[in-house]
Amino acid sequence: MLVLVAPGQGAQTPGFLTPWLELPGAADRVGAWSDAIELDLAHYGTKADADEIRDTAVAQPLLVAAGLLSASALATTRAYDRSAFGAVAGHSVGEITAAAYAGVISEAEALSFVRTRGLAMAEASAVTETGMAAVLGGETDVVVAHLEKLGLAPANINGAGQIVAAGTMEQIAALTAEKPEGSMKVVALKVAGAFHTHHMTPAVATLAKAAQALTPADPELKYVSNKDGLVVATGADVVARLVGQVANPVRWDLCMETFAELGVTGIIELCPGGTLTGLAKRALKGVPSVALKTPDDLEKAAALIAEHAA
Repeated sequence: MLVLVAPGQGAQTPGFLTPWLELPGAADRVGAWSDAIELDLAHYGTKADADEIRDTAVAQPLLVAAGLLSASALATTRAYDRSAFGAVAGHSVGEITAAAYAGVISEAEALSFVRTRGLAMAEASAVTETGMAAVLGGETDVVVAHLEKLGLAPANINGAGQIVAAGTMEQIAALTAEKPEGSMKVVALKVAGAFHTHHMTPAVATLAKAAQALTPADPELKYVSNKDGLVVATGADVVARLVGQVANPVRWDLCMETFAELGVTGIIELCPGGTLTGLAKRALKGVPSVALKTPDDLEKAAALIAEHAA
């Protein structure tokens, strides 16, 4: 069983969209999306520097657009078979990409919703200077206890020895100076706020209002939620979880446990791929994976799909 996954914020790098825009029809499609949400996605995906695409209001729509574009490109490859995918999931903002692929919301709804999400979370981030940092290594209970001692929240429990802390910049600095026992290092992330914590509570009301404009359908594939790793059966529940998740922890560890329970035998990560397949290689040992970093990776993904379709 194949699982399709979509990465979250921090996966973006300067110029990562450039080769994808060279695919037939891609530039026109991204141009139409840009006009619809009033954000020049092509510029930010090709010419903007790291600081510009670190902006939450920019990064989130850019990531969803890239995910949707790479999913469409994948669908044009030889031997593509949607039925080979047994489940879909996204990390944080990647859940919106996953919801679109699963047929819960349309691409237009996904871009509109993520634009609102990015702006709302950027506004919430401006209230207090906050950030996030990945703690690599260490026992989960020990790391979480250390974070709570410093006033930080475990915003992402990613599995494979990675927990992302979120809080004020002073708290992040304290974590860098005093690593949890057993951890190897602390790495600051390319994000501009303490996402998935109480700092994002103001954004929840904004998203709840925006969600009223959506017309969700039930997922066509098993949709695995960040909230608790459960498979969500209805479109209404998916959307409700998309609204609340901005202020709740991401439990990617539980998502990967669900993949294993479902019998995952392959993972494909949409553009800009690499982060989630990296976690899977450590937590789901022996499961083959392909990360779509550039269009050159499409053939490898097609080969994996062909194996499963057969």
